Amino acid sequence: MIKDNQQKFNRLHVVLDALVLIISYAAAFGLLILGNRVYSPHKQVLPAQYYFIMLVWIVPLYLFLYGLCRLYAPKRVQQRRYEFANIFKANIIGTLIIILVLYLLKKHPYFREFSTRMVFYFFVVNVIAEELERNCIRYILHSMRSKGYNQKHILLIGYSRAAEGFIDRIQANPEWGYRVRGILDDNCRTGHEYKGVPVIGTTGDLEAILALNTLDEIAITLSIGEYAKLEKLVAACEKSGVHTKFIPDYNNVIPTQPYIEDLQGLPVINIRHVPLNEPINRYMKRCVDIFGALVGIVLFSPVMGLTALIIKITSPGPVIYCQERIGLHNRPFKMYKFRSMEVQAPASEKNKWTTPHDPRVTPIGRFIRKTSIDEIPQFFNVLKGDMSLVGPRPERPFFVERFKEEIPRYMIKHQVRPGMTGWAQVNGYRGDTSITKRIEHDLYYIENWTLGWDFKILFLTFFKGFINKNAY
Repeated sequence: MIKDNQQKFNRLHVVLDALVLIISYAAAFGLLILGNRVYSPHKQVLPAQYYFIMLVWIVPLYLFLYGLCRLYAPKRVQQRRYEFANIFKANIIGTLIIILVLYLLKKHPYFREFSTRMVFYFFVVNVIAEELERNCIRYILHSMRSKGYNQKHILLIGYSRAAEGFIDRIQANPEWGYRVRGILDDNCRTGHEYKGVPVIGTTGDLEAILALNTLDEIAITLSIGEYAKLEKLVAACEKSGVHTKFIPDYNNVIPTQPYIEDLQGLPVINIRHVPLNEPINRYMKRCVDIFGALVGIVLFSPVMGLTALIIKITSPGPVIYCQERIGLHNRPFKMYKFRSMEVQAPASEKNKWTTPHDPRVTPIGRFIRKTSIDEIPQFFNVLKGDMSLVGPRPERPFFVERFKEEIPRYMIKHQVRPGMTGWAQVNGYRGDTSITKRIEHDLYYIENWTLGWDFKILFLTFFKGFINKNAY
């Protein structure tokens, strides 16, 4: 059974991690010796035995931290970035504990001479080594599962959209190693198939199938109209001891990833998880916005000055154009841009897209729109708090009213500050592109936000976001 294999694999993984820790520690000691020979040839280093005796408690400590950070969870569908974040977190905690122990024992002559550079080297080397080890393991497991080995046998209970979605995903990812043995359903005839997975009986056959003890998992995929059966089915599955998971069939009702909070023992499902609703996340993002806007204003001040001068010389009218956009919590604000068009009446421009070869665009306007120079004044919007460096792009009120009726979940984008750049923009959805695809990327960003992801988007903007082939 796969669960027995998982236990054996976890034990092997612990042994491998212990070896990687020892090798990383030895490599860190080697770097310390090498560094001393190059930069401090006259400085004495503690004998090796005083460094390596620390491994007696460092190795068990780190293995405990890895378990605490869920680094021994099954890797079938675990995302690499989350695994790396957990490796980094465990090593940060371990490093802080080592430093604390060294501080508490600093009166001992040997610990007083213990090099803090050794701790730093160990942190860097071990993070890299653990990530390499886990990527090698992941590659080997994916390769085995793709060839039909190390399969996890699953039975689905209920034929529904959730069942079809589950089958679609595991067939698109054979490296996950899932094999669906069949579906039990009370409303679909036996023998009916979906992509090669047959309906093999009704829910009344469940106990007989469980008694065969050939399954690794049960996935309950009942349609939303059959949830009255849920309690009885869960009880039968748990009685057999087979691991059971529930895949809800409410994507049309709750179309995003919800999260559950505990209300004195009562689980409450929040339909949408928005990380930026948490005060600490908002505060961190706002600090980055203020710092980034100030840096941007200073760096681009020569470009802004030159652009303003050329606009003033080549076209009558104001240099800065203020356009009303809808921002956080559906509140309107004035978004600043360098004027790239001839001055026109507000009524004539508020509900029109810019078209190819639009006669309203000035010669310099066409260039600054293509290169996104017209967006630089929005650094001042960021400073004011109307916008963020990264987020969904804001839209004009006329189009907001139109899109909220045409595109499901369009208004969710207003739960966060709009941005100068965003996940949709660095993926090519700017200007005259699919609004639906743009919203899909915006919602994915909103629900999965991290500060590191913001930095990634800003980095990608320098390579993908400035030149806009869809800007006319």
